[in-house]
Amino acid sequence: QVQLVESGGGLVQPGGSLRLSCAGPENIFRLYNMAWYRQAPGKQRELVATSTPGGSSYYVASVKGRFTISRDNAKNMMHLQMDRLKPEDTAVYYCNVLNGDDWGQGTQVTVSS
Repeated sequence: QVQLVESGGGLVQPGGSLRLSCAGPENIFRLYNMAWYRQAPGKQRELVATSTPGGSSYYVASVKGRFTISRDNAKNMMHLQMDRLKPEDTAVYYCNVLNGDDWGQGTQVTVSS
């Protein structure tokens, strides 16, 4: 069981950008595979991107080329840079260890004009 806190969400116009942040306990980003998930209204939570401690990454097809996952192990932080946002990206975004089962509050991202 870990404590992770998401931030950085908000309201943005289509085509705009947001940078989400995830703060965690000391050393968690050095030791574990991490992931960003999202859950849109009426839909199941889905995996968006993953990152290994060494910085290797994976993206779901719908965001590949637009989103970038990164981590700063020394600062106990992980980020999701979201560019060229679409209304379909509207969701609550969560960070977690990969395959984790304890969920925080997440951060709301709304893409609308």
